[in-house]
Amino acid sequence: MPTVLEALENRSSKRAFLDKPLTKETQEKILQAASHTPSGANMQPWITYAISNKELLKKVGDAIIETMDKGVEHDQFIQYYPVKWVNPYKKRRVITGAGLYKLMEVDRKDNETRLQMWHDNFRWFGASTVFFVFTDKANIDGAQGALIDCGAYMQSIMLAAQEFGVDTCPQGSTTEFGKIVARELDVPDNLALLYSIVLGYADKDAKINSYQPARVKLQESVTFID
Repeated sequence: MPTVLEALENRSSKRAFLDKPLTKETQEKILQAASHTPSGANMQPWITYAISNKELLKKVGDAIIETMDKGVEHDQFIQYYPVKWVNPYKKRRVITGAGLYKLMEVDRKDNETRLQMWHDNFRWFGASTVFFVFTDKANIDGAQGALIDCGAYMQSIMLAAQEFGVDTCPQGSTTEFGKIVARELDVPDNLALLYSIVLGYADKDAKINSYQPARVKLQESVTFID
């Protein structure tokens, strides 16, 4: 059983999963633990759709890929990535992407393979369960607090998953096609997708799962004032 520190330090996003189902009981235990995430005024603004239906997940993924193939870059409720990338964040993004492609021996000019790797996001990396996290549109109408709270909820899910030997991958990729996801899941009109989390059991033999991008030194992101 990992400690909290071990779960934080050892967790990494997995991008290849075994065809092994995640039981509903385990999903419920993970979500029950995550429900204790603190939120402003105890709003608990997260609304989660836990999907393990293979046909439905394929339907959602197909719809996103079809939209991409039409040249649509995004169809989203919220803007996840910066509109204008600046350093050091731009540099970190480039290094992270380059490191992954280098590991997988994908040439920077091999656009077809890169595209297929991007499509893997919407094949859920072979996992059988995806948590789609929504919030009420009213919560983010001119306010951002619910986004912070739901981000904390996402972290709680991923840490709680470690307790059960379950691996995860948070997906900003679905944020960019949130309206497509909402349509295919036929959720109420008042809900906006924020992100998704893939859950399952990582394929330990898959090279891509060995990738762990470096973290910056504490001094680069923390200022101590004694």
